[in-house]
Amino acid sequence: MTFRCEMREPSPRLEESDSAQRCASLGFTSFYLYSPRATGWVAEASRCICHRVKQSNALWLPRYAGHVYRTSLRNQQLASLFARGAVLVPVPGSAASNAATWPALQLAVALKEVGFALPVWPMLRRQVAVRKSSTAPIAARPSVREHYASFCVTASPVGVDRIVLVDDVVTKGRTLLAAAQRLHERLPHADVRAFALIRTLGFAPHMDHLIEPSHGSIRWSAGDARREP
Repeated sequence: MTFRCEMREPSPRLEESDSAQRCASLGFTSFYLYSPRATGWVAEASRCICHRVKQSNALWLPRYAGHVYRTSLRNQQLASLFARGAVLVPVPGSAASNAATWPALQLAVALKEVGFALPVWPMLRRQVAVRKSSTAPIAARPSVREHYASFCVTASPVGVDRIVLVDDVVTKGRTLLAAAQRLHERLPHADVRAFALIRTLGFAPHMDHLIEPSHGSIRWSAGDARREP
């Protein structure tokens, strides 16, 4: 399968562009918790879940997606996010996009198949690779602008009113914010939100539980992304 990217050069100061102003804040929902450094069996379990998701484990990924679906039957905010009429747009990984699949695409397909029954449109692609955040020092992780410059949109679908960006893990939120900005350029009237299966807790020393459906925002703050919670 061949994808053609349609893309414009980013503003030298992306955070001041019209697109950024339309996407100064992105609403997001997450489900599982993950801590790379906390101690205890719960933290170890969170790292196991994260590893399985990153590896697109064919046995476990549908189970995790199914848990999200079953929870949505009693969680109004989750149900609203995945309501009929939305389109699932998976966020590319750090590598340049090609015909191969990547974790967020596999997750979006799993969410579709376990019960949400929403279309999956991989129209956001990674034109050039960026450094993988999970293995980079904090100061060397890609900025919002770097993510933005590497993304492109492969199509301009007609009649799309609601988009749910789907990602496997949200840490600071730079990738999701940049992806939302790209989509806002092409679909300025669409309602763009995000879903990350796993939310990173950062420097938390201890974890008490693995599942915490959370609804928050990712916004611009001092020239960078700020995630709350």
